[in-house]
Amino acid sequence: MARMRAVDAAALILEREGVTKAFGVPGAAINPLYSALRARARIDHYLGRHVEGAVHMAEGYSRATPGNIGVCLVTSGPGGTDTITGLYSASADSVPLLVLAGQAPVAKLHKEDFQAVDIAAIARPVTKLATTVLEPAQLPGALQQAFHLMRSGRPGPVLLDLPVDMQQAEIEFDVDAYEPLPVVRPEATRDQAARALDLLVAARRPLIVAGGGVVNADAAHLLVEVAELLGVPVVPTLMGWGTIPDDHPLMAGMAGIQTAHRYANATVLESDFILGVGNRFANRHTGSVEAYRAGRTVVHVDVEPTQIGRILTPELGIVSDAGAFLARLLDVARERTDLPDYGEWAASCRERKRTMHRRTDYPDVPIKPQRVYQEMNGALGRDVRYVSNIGLSQIAGAQFLHVYRPRHWIDAGQAGPLGWTVPAALGVCVADPDSVVVGLSGDYDFQFLVEQLACGAQFKLPYIQVVLNNSYLGLIRQAQRAFDMDYGVQLAFENVNSPDLGGYGVDHVKVAEGLGCKAIRVRDPEELAGSFEKAIAMMAEYRVPVVVEVILEKVTNIAMGTELDNVTEFEDLADHEILPT
Repeated sequence: MARMRAVDAAALILEREGVTKAFGVPGAAINPLYSALRARARIDHYLGRHVEGAVHMAEGYSRATPGNIGVCLVTSGPGGTDTITGLYSASADSVPLLVLAGQAPVAKLHKEDFQAVDIAAIARPVTKLATTVLEPAQLPGALQQAFHLMRSGRPGPVLLDLPVDMQQAEIEFDVDAYEPLPVVRPEATRDQAARALDLLVAARRPLIVAGGGVVNADAAHLLVEVAELLGVPVVPTLMGWGTIPDDHPLMAGMAGIQTAHRYANATVLESDFILGVGNRFANRHTGSVEAYRAGRTVVHVDVEPTQIGRILTPELGIVSDAGAFLARLLDVARERTDLPDYGEWAASCRERKRTMHRRTDYPDVPIKPQRVYQEMNGALGRDVRYVSNIGLSQIAGAQFLHVYRPRHWIDAGQAGPLGWTVPAALGVCVADPDSVVVGLSGDYDFQFLVEQLACGAQFKLPYIQVVLNNSYLGLIRQAQRAFDMDYGVQLAFENVNSPDLGGYGVDHVKVAEGLGCKAIRVRDPEELAGSFEKAIAMMAEYRVPVVVEVILEKVTNIAMGTELDNVTEFEDLADHEILPT
């Protein structure tokens, strides 16, 4: 037992819980904690250029590697409120994230002190726990509870609000007596797995829908084993993309009304049974529940009890960690001698996958976005990690790119905050400095938190940031077609400093270079592959982010619709095989 400041105990606890990286923006009300981290010098700190950027960096770090928990340190008042978007994003996508926010002294919390705000109350709806620690001796227990909650059940974020005087008060603390609390996750019973299997083998055309819960459980290998043992095709959700390689014979594609493949939608509509594992049945995957549910038996497995029945009512609901369920299902299935042969059904799924493609090989100038993804597939290889967010760039990316491993498509799936991509990609670089990381943004998403590129330059975090520049809020412009308008969505203007841009507005090359990064502009589709290869070489040489700006045609409508059987195809369909299986 030793006497120390509460924040010195906090620094010891962070280390004991496995924290090695932190992101943040220092300020007066959080400086005591910074002083404790500096004295220990065991946790690397990455300075954000915006608080929201710092919290998204922590998010990207959490999402990139199993077991990671991103920690974000912020000062009081607007420092705390700037984290809300990141907390919402993490909460929506089941991402563990710890925000430690400075606060005014305890005695002044209700006296309108400078930058005093009830951040715990503001953050509560988008966290698993948000609380103000008023007693110094309670800080170790609050941190212990925070890590326990972030890891247990459905993962999610926690915010601890730390008054500046509480941080500096002395307490008695023995770090050798501190132990992280055990992680608690519900596990399916053998009987539950057997009941699920009974329903599956009674079907003629079953599918497994794999969600982000499979990724969180680090259970992609179990998913593939189950699919191969049963011979059942897999449809991953956007958050579950990569849990089965895109070129696996049982990978049937992604279904939905936006980020989806034609062949996967057709396969879901042909199916008569869906086993959903670790997924939410969110509307971008299902369209309307009536069309998605019609004629199909559904079994739903999720770690969060309140997810069962939230969107649709399954014939069987099982509350379980995805990995625990898949392991039980494997055990039960291996003992069965009456498993059906789904070879004919799987072959029909493969034939749809072989033939039902959208065209990508456009030669047009300005460049059509479909061609960009075709060239990315060829130039970037199987091991690339993609980071994307929202908009037509993300939707088209999900339709045309290929992903082969879990956590190699990292996406703000439910919240979709503009600006997320750049800082999240930097967080992924911190977690996995040896991979080729590629951020994928439209020009508007890129401009939201573009200043974070300076963080990448400062801390030598090289990655490729692809900017698809059509000088439009492309997704909103497409949505405005229903209102017969094109209003408030144009980003184009004549840049007096860059007349060669031809009315495309912001000179992203100059912006990137001004922030300490390298940049390439591409106008010809024949130069795309070489530009990506050049960007990889520049990353290795300069160890900074490299922006590849692609000048697109200003108006391209990307396939989407309202139902799985009502997706509007705006472009030509391919007459050749895109992804052999």
